Amino acid sequence: MPFPALDPNDPLALESLLTDEERAVRDTVRQYLDAKVEPHIADWFEAGELPDLPGLAREFGAMGLLGMHLEGYGCAGMSARAYGIACRELEATDSGLRSFVSVQGSLAMFAIHRFGSQEQKREWLPRMAAGEAIGCFGLTEPDHGSDPASMATRARRDGADWILDGRKMWITNGSVSAVAVVWARDDEGVVRGFAVPTDTPGFSAPLIKHKMSLRASVTSELVLDGVRLPASAQLPGARGVGAPLTCLNEARYGIVWGVTGAARSAWQSARAYALQREQFGKPIAGFQLTQQKLVDMALELHKATLTALHLSALKDSDAGVHPAQISFGKLNNVREAIEICRTARTILGANGVSLEYPVIRHANNLESVLTYEGTTEMHTLALGQALTGHAAFR
Repeated sequence: MPFPALDPNDPLALESLLTDEERAVRDTVRQYLDAKVEPHIADWFEAGELPDLPGLAREFGAMGLLGMHLEGYGCAGMSARAYGIACRELEATDSGLRSFVSVQGSLAMFAIHRFGSQEQKREWLPRMAAGEAIGCFGLTEPDHGSDPASMATRARRDGADWILDGRKMWITNGSVSAVAVVWARDDEGVVRGFAVPTDTPGFSAPLIKHKMSLRASVTSELVLDGVRLPASAQLPGARGVGAPLTCLNEARYGIVWGVTGAARSAWQSARAYALQREQFGKPIAGFQLTQQKLVDMALELHKATLTALHLSALKDSDAGVHPAQISFGKLNNVREAIEICRTARTILGANGVSLEYPVIRHANNLESVLTYEGTTEMHTLALGQALTGHAAFR
């Protein structure tokens, strides 16, 4: 009996594990990106802009990508695995696109969906799912990143209203958002969440420039200077730092999948380049050291994909997925994706630093992904606590 054919781009035949619906998601997203974004993304990255993000948001909304794993309120209600596959295709084009979708669906929309009132859900979620309203998630502060419980942003009562004061930093979508999910500590030290319309007096979102990573993405500071909100702006189900951490865990799942797309793009670029680039009279793909690099990259890429597939099965199961398991995937997959991009860069030689190829762009973007939604150090300590029972955060 002859062996089955082996696809060099999918040597473990992992794509055969997908359902017809999941393949349709993969192909629909890939075809859209190939036609509408791939021809421009290097120029956008070089210019440090993501032109017409509101228009892109509406097109993503029409495809069902925004909050696609949430139920009701105009959301697609698809599986965690289908959402992960979409994240992979988005990040294979650029991490900035996956970041936009993650922040919109897994942070801002998820926070309102999980912790918001029915009025808040009806007001925001249908428009956000359609891409008619963009959202952001204000947790990180200039001096408080890995330790959100120490946030300096304050929410104080003034009669029936809340007044918010503080600053948030490195906020994706901030300058183009209609609603900001902002986390603040009240006078008793309790962390609370608020759905803040961005046209509220005292709210501003200056654009952050001079980035060398995630350049094709809108990144902002949020400034809250006496922002007065009615009591109805508070997310009634969000009380304590566990609420924003639950949202972060949701977003990390998308990262676990997304970075496999960036790594796949870099690996495929390196393989194609090695097959056509000749030195010493033959393609460099014929040299042992290059083959070792390509093999090692393929091994780590497909192990990362297997991790994502397994976590999606857990997330879609009745038992669910433990936060430490998501940390496992985030820590491993981002770390290996960066190494794949760096190794791909060496195969491309000097061309590896050119935006004519996607490799250096992916490598630069992944430096941000390595940090946000929990640094390598924090996920290492989270796993260490899960494995030993001892917390080493302080």
